Amino acid sequence: MAKTIRPVSDLRNNFADVSRTVHETSQPVFLTKNGFGDMVVMSMEAYENLQFESEVYFKLQAAEREAELTNTRFSPKDVLNEIKGELNV
Repeated sequence: MAKTIRPVSDLRNNFADVSRTVHETSQPVFLTKNGFGDMVVMSMEAYENLQFESEVYFKLQAAEREAELTNTRFSPKDVLNEIKGELNV
């Protein structure tokens, strides 16, 4: 999908249209000031999804670093049992 790029003045002059765009497309709108990138506007839902994906990515990176430092490995069954134990299931 192509990026939506608009002048920052659209926040004042066409706020409803910018809002509709970010909610309908779930994509950010990139705002420019004097022809240069200035800020990004996105829906709360898109922002929360981005935050979640970033958190998962960083946790996977940490797990990969830890795996490089140890030879300990866990089977899927071991992981499931550990999770059940933590949840008291």
